[in-house]
Amino acid sequence: MNLKDLYIDFFKSKGHKQIPSAPIVPENDPSVLFNTAGMQPLIPYLMGESHPYGTRLCDYQKCLRTNDLDSIGDTTHHTFFEMLGNWSLGDYFKDESISWSFEFLTQVLHIPVERLGITIFAGNESIPFDEVSYNKWLELGILKDHIAKTVEDNFWIAGETGPCGADTEIFYFRSNDEIPKTFDPEDERWVEIWNNVFMEFYKDTDGTIRELPKKNVDTGMGVERTTAILEGVNDNYLSSIWKDVIDLIASLAHVSYAGNEKSIRIIADHIRTAVFISADPSGIKPSNTDQGYILRRLIRRAIRHAKALNIDLNSNFEEQIARKIIAKYQDYYPELKQNEEVVLEVLKNEKIKFNKTLEKGLKEFEKVASHDIDAQTAFKLYDTYGFPLELTIELAKEHHLKVDEEGFKERFKAHQELSRNSSGEKFKGGLAGNSEIETKYHTATHLLNAALKEVISKDIHQRGSNITIERMRFDFNCDHKLSEEEKEKVEALVNSWINEEIGVERLEMPKEEALKSGAECMFIEKYPDIVSVYKIGDVSKELCGGPHVKNTKELGHFKIIKEEASSAGIRRIKAILE
Repeated sequence: MNLKDLYIDFFKSKGHKQIPSAPIVPENDPSVLFNTAGMQPLIPYLMGESHPYGTRLCDYQKCLRTNDLDSIGDTTHHTFFEMLGNWSLGDYFKDESISWSFEFLTQVLHIPVERLGITIFAGNESIPFDEVSYNKWLELGILKDHIAKTVEDNFWIAGETGPCGADTEIFYFRSNDEIPKTFDPEDERWVEIWNNVFMEFYKDTDGTIRELPKKNVDTGMGVERTTAILEGVNDNYLSSIWKDVIDLIASLAHVSYAGNEKSIRIIADHIRTAVFISADPSGIKPSNTDQGYILRRLIRRAIRHAKALNIDLNSNFEEQIARKIIAKYQDYYPELKQNEEVVLEVLKNEKIKFNKTLEKGLKEFEKVASHDIDAQTAFKLYDTYGFPLELTIELAKEHHLKVDEEGFKERFKAHQELSRNSSGEKFKGGLAGNSEIETKYHTATHLLNAALKEVISKDIHQRGSNITIERMRFDFNCDHKLSEEEKEKVEALVNSWINEEIGVERLEMPKEEALKSGAECMFIEKYPDIVSVYKIGDVSKELCGGPHVKNTKELGHFKIIKEEASSAGIRRIKAILE
């Protein structure tokens, strides 16, 4: 049986309800471009909002991280990956969480106890040593020498303030060597497979840490890494998750995997990720900004490595790989099959565009080929035209030129640091990302949606949104540019509802009942069978994960600052609350 199925079945037997995987592009979360962890879609509930499915939840979640993009090509890194998670929202705590993790690993997956190593929080001046977790692991049969106490690695907080607490991480000894008597988490033979986070404290802005009245558990296990461990391979790409895709790429290139691992892994990883992004209901297309930039970069990098393997770029190689991936995952993520033609079109169009860019890059190289290639030129070829350093070096050799490789590497390192810092800043949002002003903007999007329906057309629907502390952005279907009169009417209508001081109610009901009642919904497939519906008087009724204000009077004055085209048939409004 598939690891995902084993996991879900196990936690269902422990009273958990399975929730559907959220879209890979988060709705109304400005802190990240993509869902980077299984807990991210559950942020409102970890902050205290009640979940329609109760207090015990489990799922498998689509995740995407790009901060390690340059590590893709090794045996363990992936941009897209799946996380298994189980949560307690003020229900069970450390005892049950640790017991069930241990039971699943040793009795369901049959992992020998001696191959497990555990880290726990050693304590600091504010929070004591996690004695409860320590004693529980000993009670379950983990050797004392296989439990390591750390401070920095075993304390979790999303950002500078908010819910926080100790975590306990579970490691597996992934080696044929004799298992060491003492577990050392710095020894790379020990691989982390599961993390149990215990949110029992709250850190205030002044640094004060207090105990939470309602304690939560958040856990996460990586599907790719755990599958490789269970199947006894030290290369994730040799596991059953990847094997058929790897074999297909090798056959398309007429080469063996051995000796061509890096390029084949990059093609496999990047096309899989591109399939999931372009199949997402948010409708992301390759572009030069945000999620679209990541999608473009991944597809182009895959094409570059296909070219390096002498795969015919005029063939439908990308379609063959994409169809294989869709077939593997469609039973778990039906949107892949539903949007298959969209995915194939995105891949094909970007391939055609990039072939032209490659040609431009070659022409650009010819312009500078009269002298040695300095660092600035080499980096421009990389950053603007997608030329890897190896390609620039190869071309330079043909022209008997030298390349400032060290200078390029320095520039590349600075670029990486900038990317990582940017990713870090985005991820810092986490649980702290639902500030008072962002909560107001969440509610304002509902009023804007209702106003557009009334002023423009009842057939208008939300097609996407993005909220930051500075503004709200709202995408909707519309076949024309809004006139000044239309914008003024929309703005006035929203402000009239704000001034009416209408209460905001949260209702729970079956999804089908919510839809029959006329509740608006953007991505119906992401919602569980029991949903939260936010009702603003007779003005608006929408399925939503929140958070929202209690009354429209809290919003202040609504003002549209820009209305523009987002894509064909889609308009975008940017607005602020003053």
